Amino acid sequence: MAAKKKTSGTKKKTGKALVIVESPAKAKTIGKFLGDEYEVLASIGHVRDLPSSRSELTDKQRENKHSGLGVDLDDDFRPMYVVPPGKRDQIRALKAALKNAPALWLATDEDREGESISWHLLEVLKPTVPVHRLVFHEITRTAIDAAMAEPREIDGSMVRAQESRRILDRLFGYEVSPVLWRKIRPKLSAGRVQSVALRLLVEREMERIAFEASEWWDLDALFATTGADAAPFGAILRTLDGQRTASSGDFDRTTGKLAKENVTVLDEAGARALAERLEGKTAKVLEVEEKDFKERPAPPFTTSTLQQEAGRKLRHSARRAMGLAQQLYENGLITYMRTDSTALSSEAVSAARSVIGSKYGDAYLPKAPRTYKVNVKNAQEAHEAIRPAGSSFTSIQDVRKAQGADAAKLYELIWKRTVASQMTNARGKRMIVRVGVEDAVFRASGKTIEFAGFRRAYVEGSDDPSAELADQEKILPVLAAGQEVAVRQLEAKGHTTQPPARYTEASIVKALDARGIGRPSTWASIIQVLLDREYAFRKSGRTLVPSYTAFAVVRMLRQSFGRLLEYDFTASMEDDLDAIARGELDRIEYLRRFYNGNGHAGLHQLVEESLDTIDPRKVCSFPLGEAGGKTIELRVGKYGLFVSDGEQNASIPEDTIPDELTMETALEMIEAAARGPQALGDCPDTGKPVYAKSGRFGPYVQLGDPEEGSKEKPKMVSLLEGMSLETIDLATALRLLELPRDLGEHPEDEEKQHVFAHLGRYGPYVKWGSESRSIPPEQPLLDIDLAGALVLLKQPRRRRGQAAPKPALKELGEHPETGAPLKIMDGRWGPYVTDGKVNASLPKSIAPDELTVGEAVEMLVRRAERMAAKKGTGRRAPAKKKAAKKKAAKKKAPARKKKAGRPSAKRTPAAKKKRPAAKRGGTKGRGGRKRR
Repeated sequence: MAAKKKTSGTKKKTGKALVIVESPAKAKTIGKFLGDEYEVLASIGHVRDLPSSRSELTDKQRENKHSGLGVDLDDDFRPMYVVPPGKRDQIRALKAALKNAPALWLATDEDREGESISWHLLEVLKPTVPVHRLVFHEITRTAIDAAMAEPREIDGSMVRAQESRRILDRLFGYEVSPVLWRKIRPKLSAGRVQSVALRLLVEREMERIAFEASEWWDLDALFATTGADAAPFGAILRTLDGQRTASSGDFDRTTGKLAKENVTVLDEAGARALAERLEGKTAKVLEVEEKDFKERPAPPFTTSTLQQEAGRKLRHSARRAMGLAQQLYENGLITYMRTDSTALSSEAVSAARSVIGSKYGDAYLPKAPRTYKVNVKNAQEAHEAIRPAGSSFTSIQDVRKAQGADAAKLYELIWKRTVASQMTNARGKRMIVRVGVEDAVFRASGKTIEFAGFRRAYVEGSDDPSAELADQEKILPVLAAGQEVAVRQLEAKGHTTQPPARYTEASIVKALDARGIGRPSTWASIIQVLLDREYAFRKSGRTLVPSYTAFAVVRMLRQSFGRLLEYDFTASMEDDLDAIARGELDRIEYLRRFYNGNGHAGLHQLVEESLDTIDPRKVCSFPLGEAGGKTIELRVGKYGLFVSDGEQNASIPEDTIPDELTMETALEMIEAAARGPQALGDCPDTGKPVYAKSGRFGPYVQLGDPEEGSKEKPKMVSLLEGMSLETIDLATALRLLELPRDLGEHPEDEEKQHVFAHLGRYGPYVKWGSESRSIPPEQPLLDIDLAGALVLLKQPRRRRGQAAPKPALKELGEHPETGAPLKIMDGRWGPYVTDGKVNASLPKSIAPDELTVGEAVEMLVRRAERMAAKKGTGRRAPAKKKAAKKKAAKKKAPARKKKAGRPSAKRTPAAKKKRPAAKRGGTKGRGGRKRR
């Protein structure tokens, strides 16, 4: 597989040397450095792959009995590579450019995927000129010149490792997926890593279902020093009558029950009685404890930590983060973005130290550069950490001008993290104060930063909503043991244990990375597959919720393919692939063990046994409880979800959240289904009957009955949020059936296009040509008129999941001193509390629904003090930039492109075994929602 320098006896070629990279953007950047002697073209990704269907194979290949699999199992797992139809024109263009080229330079990425692309190019182009492999981890003139000066040959071991991964994934997916089709539902898929990631989501949801909430109460106190300079500070009850009172850490994380002994658990009555008893009593400082602390900066970004931090701070999905990182890399702004190394080159360290010295001063510059341990088993892929490219980092402002705001925000994270990783430690003091009131002892904690160190540049985020971020500072007044303080307020506060948090994209990448599952190049695609296959869906824009179909898939895979779904086994497979990449493990022998077994059942035997042993009814049934002597259960059917009591079935939406489906809800659905369609009356215009019904996607109204022999279905529209089958009437149903509703002609449209009010998969919206805007909840869909729609259409377009402005998250009540209303608002940087004059951000350790009036007052006082201190320095605030004029809305909406037809379903050898024919359903459901 090595790229050998080839020569021939033909006449010397005098054209431009050909350089091939993966993408046009990368080609454009490299072309700037190489000059006119080289022609830089893009392969546009992989040029060969395993066939997606037998039709892509040659007649000879189709004669092979394993052609449906695309891997010849009888010939040492030989892959049957094909050039996809969409890549043939590009291959012809590359061959034409190579025809007169004196040399071929393969400059694909330096990881296994890039090495594989170079090898496939070599196999397809069959060059007769010298071939060189260029390797670089950043696209800068210095890096390109260094790579040109020291080209190497293609690394066969890395190619074999990539090929092994591709074959493993094909074997697992093509052999196991047909089992899912037969036993659960058509068109499902299984994946070697995908299914293990899905197991993580399902097990977390099962923990949430099994979780039983417990309640405990405590007291929040607001104390204040006495005298003219009274300073308030908050504290929490910690002991009562010599015994510690319960806190969140005393309850089991998975069960929600009390896990520790000798702890006093207060109920509401006890907490309120205690507050009344201590009201007006004398409080005294019992102990003041002060400790110094140091904090080290986080290491530079790896792929995993970049995806996590982009999720936390920028609310980017893993896919979005990697797309922006790819853009930055291909434009020569950051180093290669798929890496699990935290190491920095001497060039990067020098650049970072130069920035620190000039921007922050020598006090922030350590005497010696910081080094970070490289936890990479495969030395061939131990690249640098993700950092700004070059020997002098491009400014954030320049990146914003060249690449746009989103790319600049990600670059800013990378820039700050890299610089901070080479800065000095932060130093400060932590203070613990214990205050006694009769037999109750309260605890107040404070934290002051004496020297910011790396904090001046960057502080790492956190996935844990109960953990206080490192950048939170809490200043306590100067206190001494024995000092009396005033009791300003005592508030009984109730708490409920919370189930384990669902995974976000950031936290599941962290979990996969910690278990050694997947690699930097695969995490984003794994998550995307789970979403695309509808095994999981996003809730509130961030958390990942597994569907009940995912529950059935994981249950079946664990029962029949248990070893293959174990976390340790999947991680060991990654280690084995690394060993193949290092040349330490034979690829063929490894694939044989995986497929045929060696001391244990291989994949092929497990598939054969599963076809006889799996009971679809048991796999797809989830008991909810007993009612009237009947077992109520949820079932995953071939055409959707439904709840059943054994006699009556009721369809439920596919996106039903597992831990929110209760027995009461299931019984209501079954009773509604037993009643059948509810006739509301007849439509006065058509004379057709109008029904209120419950279906797979929830309650809906229907106009008319299906006509015998007609393929046309009756019109159906989903009920809006807040509506129910019990309360819907004929008038409301008729208004729903008017959707989409014509609101009238847009007054600024030369084409005289109309504006419509629609109900879609993601809720109500207005549409004008290609422009659409969501209708906010406070603006009813059925009442919106043209004027209201025009106001919405003038607003900036929001990405899906981006929240519209919201009212107060919580109203705390009045300020105890000023009487001003205290509110918690949702701001750009997170929740904050305000009294109308001063705003103070909430620490991550405090949930908005848990903030007390005392804590709010304390936060506002500290914020006001900091604002006053800044004002006293005499520094002027920067002038506000003038708002840019908004561009006029496009008057002519572009014509919508015709969608391509859906690809035909694949058939594999395993799929041919008695696969039942699936009935075809309609293409659309109520409210325009597509059926799957």
